[in-house]
Amino acid sequence: MNKTISNKFIYFFGSFGGILFGYDIGVMTGALPFLQVDWHLAGNASIVGWITSAVMFGAIFGGALAGQLSDHLGRRKVILYSAIIFALGSILSGISPHNGALFLVIVRIFLGLAVGAASALVPAYMSEMAPAKMRGRLSGLNQTMIVSGMLLSYIMDFVLKDLPGAWAWRAMLALAAVPAFILYFGVLRLPESPRFLLQNGDEESARHVLGMIRSSQQEIEDEINQIKSTAKEEKAAASHVSYKMLFSKKYRYLVIAGVGVATFQQFQGANAIFYYIPLIVEKATGNAASSALMWPIIQGVILVLGSLLFIAIADKIKRRTLIMMGGTVMALSFLLPSIIHYMVPHTNPMMIVVFLSIYVAFYSFTWAPLTWVIVGEIFPLAIRGRAAGLASSMNWVGSWFVGLIFPIMTGVMSQEAVFAIFGIICVLGVIFVKTCVPETQGKTLEEIEAQGTHK
Repeated sequence: MNKTISNKFIYFFGSFGGILFGYDIGVMTGALPFLQVDWHLAGNASIVGWITSAVMFGAIFGGALAGQLSDHLGRRKVILYSAIIFALGSILSGISPHNGALFLVIVRIFLGLAVGAASALVPAYMSEMAPAKMRGRLSGLNQTMIVSGMLLSYIMDFVLKDLPGAWAWRAMLALAAVPAFILYFGVLRLPESPRFLLQNGDEESARHVLGMIRSSQQEIEDEINQIKSTAKEEKAAASHVSYKMLFSKKYRYLVIAGVGVATFQQFQGANAIFYYIPLIVEKATGNAASSALMWPIIQGVILVLGSLLFIAIADKIKRRTLIMMGGTVMALSFLLPSIIHYMVPHTNPMMIVVFLSIYVAFYSFTWAPLTWVIVGEIFPLAIRGRAAGLASSMNWVGSWFVGLIFPIMTGVMSQEAVFAIFGIICVLGVIFVKTCVPETQGKTLEEIEAQGTHK
């Protein structure tokens, strides 16, 4: 292991997996119209739906599987495997046989395994590498990478849209292999998490890793002693971890808090905007938006700016305060258009798009990054891999379900009514955080565990 490796290098590539799954989340927004024309899928909604949602479907299982594997193989090694799957899945998507819908669905489910793995492991890895005082800011890098990947996919969709139809969507999907290769070669130089090393009895390597990323010998010794004292009492239980154990009296409070936040994040409706913003604009105005592929770029820019704002304020405002404030504004952004439309029926239909942009802005620096900060911080060491995997899987269930049901809902009721339902879910999310989620800012992982297990 390279002793001169920069801690900035560690933090950058530790969070780089977010670029990949951000790209794969966003790319189909632009690729689908060209694919529909090339394969004559305009009238086959079920196939289109499966192609679009296959990555989210695979991610449901990828998070849980990666969580279990990372507890045995280590965070670093499983991230490496995920990068290989990313590259293979992207290339295979781009060279799908003509009219090979089943092939493309299977490949994208395979790709989703890696997407789910990254969404589970990157927050866990970053929280285990970062000192408590910087953990929110550094974990926020993960969210910046995700939304940067989404913005990159939207920009590439826009740039490639003038290629011949058959080439456009293939190039959009295949180009995800480029950042996958970058991730692989970057992670090759990353160290393993010191907590994982100590949990597996390799104190020498753990001390070496902490020497790269901590500022003083005293800080290293204090952290080693803290981790060892926690690991000692957890080691016996760790060899018998099961999903049943996650909801035992000792861990139930923290598992419900972490998994609940991850679940609420998606059921609040954010991905309905990210997947369908061109259709939302089209339905609001009654006209096909001539700059349809520009709207995702606008949302992507808002997301990136919001993620950078979060990095600036992450360790200055309490987690619960920030996420409840964000959830309240998000709820109002969904509920107000319905109220205004009811009171003033002939309001400009683009009003809803303005309110959705406000929603995206507040989501981008509250629920979007804080969900993964909390997931990375809140689970005790003995169950962290599996619990983070469960949280990630529930998050992807929400993502997949919202992406699947939103067009159906807007087909039977007004968009204002649909978003009002999401607004109510936002309110329930704020209540959940207020009543069920402990404050984690500035606490070591061991202090958070003690706080939760003594509840």
